[in-house]
Amino acid sequence: MTTAVLICDDSNLARKQLARILPQEWQANLFFAGHGAEALDTLLKQHIDWLFLDLNMPIMDGYQVLAELKQRQLSLNVVVVSGDVQPEAIDRVKGLGALDFIRKPVDSAKLQQLMQQHAVNINATKSNAAPAKTILPPVELGAEMRDVLQELTNVAMGQAGDLLARLLNVFVKLPIPNVNLIEVSELHMALASVEHESSTSAVCQGFIGGGVSGEALLILTDSSFKDIARLMNYQGELTVKVELELLMDIANILIGAVLKGLAEQIDMSFSQGHPVVLGQHAAVSELIKTNAGRWKKTLAIELSYGIENYNISCDLLLLFTEDSLKTLNYKVAFLLEE
Repeated sequence: MTTAVLICDDSNLARKQLARILPQEWQANLFFAGHGAEALDTLLKQHIDWLFLDLNMPIMDGYQVLAELKQRQLSLNVVVVSGDVQPEAIDRVKGLGALDFIRKPVDSAKLQQLMQQHAVNINATKSNAAPAKTILPPVELGAEMRDVLQELTNVAMGQAGDLLARLLNVFVKLPIPNVNLIEVSELHMALASVEHESSTSAVCQGFIGGGVSGEALLILTDSSFKDIARLMNYQGELTVKVELELLMDIANILIGAVLKGLAEQIDMSFSQGHPVVLGQHAAVSELIKTNAGRWKKTLAIELSYGIENYNISCDLLLLFTEDSLKTLNYKVAFLLEE
């Protein structure tokens, strides 16, 4: 009997990449889903042997799918494929019945090793299907490029979240990255998730490498400082100076890890400039207004981090220059052709 496989991921790139490295004999009975609810619908209509499941998805995420499968007592092999590599995330999915966990991006050697561990005798080979080549205009952000950038950021974000989780011994709630090409006048819209906060503090750090440059902007809600200090075992008074040190520590962790994760995936290295404090205890709109001259039209990638059971939230915004889009287009086209 032909093995039936369902790949559930909100990223078209991630689905394509995984499908290409599946065994040739599995290509004939392959199904796709863009979110958990669609995957469950497929499982009710089709017999599926293997489900490769992403965690961070809209409508219904991977945790919810696993919980639903457990409740319905559906029998199939579930492998979680995710950029969220926090130890607690891995423990949670296995506790919900996942057979195994693979971190993104997946390669054929890792997949073959997993199959061998679970006594599946296959030879991983690439599909003969030739993917379409896509090179987008330099200043446009098409759906395919948006999807790829979102997936690349998702993986990098997971690495940063894992680092923060291990440092603070917490579980980091990871968002779905928001990718937009915007004018500076629209920049505040990319920060809508923190606009309701009356007071924030922010750090900006420039980066450059291989035809790509930009600035990383980290905005932390001031209400977060108390819990951050507690998690970092700081016992003294929370002065403005101490809060600045805590802000810089969080910025160094998240900005550095996310840029490193992105650079590794697109095969380049970034040099980072010195961090600049944009302001402390100010409204988001004021932080942006004061520094609006630093940006024009920009590719903005927003990540809104939170920590479970703590009043901590921050936004990390990656702002790529318009000139960077040409290089990013070529990088995206190369990934799609692999």
